[in-house]
Amino acid sequence: MSQPTRRARAERARATRRPRRRRIVTVLVVFVVVAALVGGAAWWRLDGNISRLDISSALSQDRPTPVDADPTNILLIGSDTRVGQGTGDGATVQGARSDTTLIAHLSGDRKHVTVVSIPRDSMVPIPPNCDAKVPKQQWPVQQFNAAFSMGGPACLINTIEANTGVFINHFAVVDFNGFKGMVDALGGVPVCTPVAIDDRRAHLKLAAGRHVLDGTQALGYVRVRYTEGDGSDLGRIKRQQAFLSSIVQEATRTSLLLRPDKLYGFLDAATRSLTTDEDMGLGTMRDLATSVQDVGIKNVAFVTVPVQAYAKDANRVEWTPAAETLWTKIRTDEPLDGPTKKPTPTASAAPLTVSPADVAGVAVVNATGVDGLAKQEADALKVQGFPLVTTASTAERTEGVLVQYSSGQEQAARTVAAAFPGSKTEKADGLGTTIRVVIGPGAKTVVELPNRLGSDPVPSPSISPPSPEKTIEARTADQDICA
Repeated sequence: MSQPTRRARAERARATRRPRRRRIVTVLVVFVVVAALVGGAAWWRLDGNISRLDISSALSQDRPTPVDADPTNILLIGSDTRVGQGTGDGATVQGARSDTTLIAHLSGDRKHVTVVSIPRDSMVPIPPNCDAKVPKQQWPVQQFNAAFSMGGPACLINTIEANTGVFINHFAVVDFNGFKGMVDALGGVPVCTPVAIDDRRAHLKLAAGRHVLDGTQALGYVRVRYTEGDGSDLGRIKRQQAFLSSIVQEATRTSLLLRPDKLYGFLDAATRSLTTDEDMGLGTMRDLATSVQDVGIKNVAFVTVPVQAYAKDANRVEWTPAAETLWTKIRTDEPLDGPTKKPTPTASAAPLTVSPADVAGVAVVNATGVDGLAKQEADALKVQGFPLVTTASTAERTEGVLVQYSSGQEQAARTVAAAFPGSKTEKADGLGTTIRVVIGPGAKTVVELPNRLGSDPVPSPSISPPSPEKTIEARTADQDICA
């Protein structure tokens, strides 16, 4: 046997043993591939399909500060009306409904992706008339999906950021009509229903078992609500998450990425259905896709915000304290089931502008029920130069750390918040120059500030805040569709 033949056989053997490259095949990843498969004219046409919206003037001036520059949070909105068409106002959309709201969190190290579903029946504070200049304490509690109907993406982003402390980098509104074309371009998507479905509103009738749905059927499937399960939005979210997992699996399994004709049809349907922020063009999507293309589907997790029945209306829900655990994970860029990362010394990427010595007062409030925790955290602040730190306790149970401040104390609050990794800041009336820190289950203890005073070491904590009572249940994209 000749040497070249032996080398060829050895190479084939190595290729056989080499593990198949894992990829997340989502709309973002597909954009990477299309750059190599279609010509420049096709690229520009696809980019031209996307509608863009400038909402910068309608966003709150008191937005969360990103923990760092690498994690990316993309708000995905499934709507029955394309934003910006016939509204006359690029930042709002009259009457359009957000049937589905997701936050896709791309971790800073690009090793995992978390997709959070927010139930549309959630009761949360929303800015009145979508005016984010009104202090949050005056926001009325309304049904979550009312924000998009009243004020489009800007109102929804203001609502989410104020209630979660999660900074939204980009948004994309997906018209459901385009969704059908994307499914058809895949050649259908497998689903599994444990019971028969006969929903006239969704125009869908299926026997129990496995099915491969075309675009029209798929649209009905993800919108079924009243004739399957308990009729709540939570049951529909579970079906949507299973369906999204199936799309990822199907796009990975099929030859879509190897067929330029089929790929272009998929992308044409996808881009025609998209409305995004001005910075979320095809080039940005390509760059994001490049950064996550090696994430395996087992590292894509779908999770729903933990909720319970709303006390004032049994047909609505409210977020439980465990929801703060989820938002803390997103804010601090941690995987849902992974170990807690070593705290970083600052909660903000921007330099701190207020010295600890210039913070008039800090009130540390223990909301865990664990004796001695407030004093321990107060001592760790004092050693770093905060001149006046008091302690108290409360029966309220908020998870993580909430830093509250009154008007004019924003920068002082940033300095205090930087000592508590993953903390959330909130404007509150009546505090004067005092910064109030509420420490709840799941909080992280004080770390050393970059602009601290003095040289004495920060005391090592001997008391740890308790873990949140509830765990976060997640579905990974590699699970069987019937699971």
